[in-house]
Amino acid sequence: MEAEALEEYLHRQIPLSKAMGIGVVSVDTDAVVLHVPLAPNINHRETVFGGSATAAAMLCAWALVHTRLRDANVEAKVVIRRHTMVFDAPMADDFTVRSALTRPADWEGFVRQLARKRMARVAVTAVLDCGRGNAATFEGEFVALKKPAKNE
Repeated sequence: MEAEALEEYLHRQIPLSKAMGIGVVSVDTDAVVLHVPLAPNINHRETVFGGSATAAAMLCAWALVHTRLRDANVEAKVVIRRHTMVFDAPMADDFTVRSALTRPADWEGFVRQLARKRMARVAVTAVLDCGRGNAATFEGEFVALKKPAKNE
């Protein structure tokens, strides 16, 4: 999936992404990168609101799993199971979020399990960068639920 197509999809299907001003910088097999402006996500301390940072990280991580499955022609619903977010520095400017599989070698087993059991889990990490390096890290576990075939 191309960056522009993913951004249009996110803005249409997840309206919060449009309200937050999220833009898709790049999409490839190994990573999704989003750009998030400060202005619509600012808090009373003139830094990024923690909820916005968490939402952007979760969206970026979800988008990686979604696009990889779509590119593999696997129809499945992808939902978050659990996550943690660690903030290392305040973010007082626009920021980027880059998601990648926590353990890339797990992908093939994830796809096989999804085909066999119709449900599988995969871990994704997202790193938020705000000018001076890593400002926060998101760790999430996503569940893919395979849609039943029409003849089942």
